[in-house]
Amino acid sequence: MADYLPKYVPGQAITLTAAAKITGGTLVEVSAAGTVAPAGADSAKVVGVAGFDAEAGDTVTVYRGGVQRLTAAGAIPAGTQVAAAAGGKAIATGTNKIGVALTGAANANDVVDVAL
Repeated sequence: MADYLPKYVPGQAITLTAAAKITGGTLVEVSAAGTVAPAGADSAKVVGVAGFDAEAGDTVTVYRGGVQRLTAAGAIPAGTQVAAAAGGKAIATGTNKIGVALTGAANANDVVDVAL
């Protein structure tokens, strides 16, 4: 058998192209082949967290796995499974869970640590 190396290793960053304006630290979803956009509400296509701001057409680093610091769209108790909210934020409701809140958020726009 020939030697094999994976294209990406779990927990490491990948580089994709921004299909729209993206704010660093927000959840992103696959929008087309090789492209990402801010995650929509309850998205089943979340691929990770943007490493920095990017304009449409720019390359953007996407962090997969690990513990990410996300902006809450509302109150999130610690230990709650979270999903994507509009604009790439995190929310305690939704069907398509992306991780578990390690810390809590009392209000919208608080920062919450989420294990993806």
